Amino acid sequence: MAGTKTFFIIKPGAVRHEHIGPILAKINANGFHIAALKMLMLDRHHAEHFYSVHREKPFFESLVTFMTGGPVVVGILEKENAVAAYRKLMGATDPAKAAEGTIRRLFAENIERNAVHGSDSDENADIECDFFFSKSERFSKFED
Repeated sequence: MAGTKTFFIIKPGAVRHEHIGPILAKINANGFHIAALKMLMLDRHHAEHFYSVHREKPFFESLVTFMTGGPVVVGILEKENAVAAYRKLMGATDPAKAAEGTIRRLFAENIERNAVHGSDSDENADIECDFFFSKSERFSKFED
């Protein structure tokens, strides 16, 4: 049975606090295949485009500033029902409301600096994966 994919970001605060390894270990321990992974700096233009769905929200400017304030780790994960499985592993956006053992509960600073991003639908996973990765940068466990 073929798996599905999702996209994730380890955000600048979690990178700055050296949480990359523990977050990736948690992802691996939960049965995800890492199909693509890289560290980069988001420039303002790309951050504004990526988060354009939030453009009219009051936190847009602080989000863009935060996401361009340090390196991020971006990746593609594969697993059955990857989007739902990763969203469960991430936990609630507000780490104070996130379940014990979730990434945000363990590693987030606060609701705005919540350690990680994950796709919210299969359609957005495709869009987000394509935003950051070419086909030659992906190493699927499920495709020939």
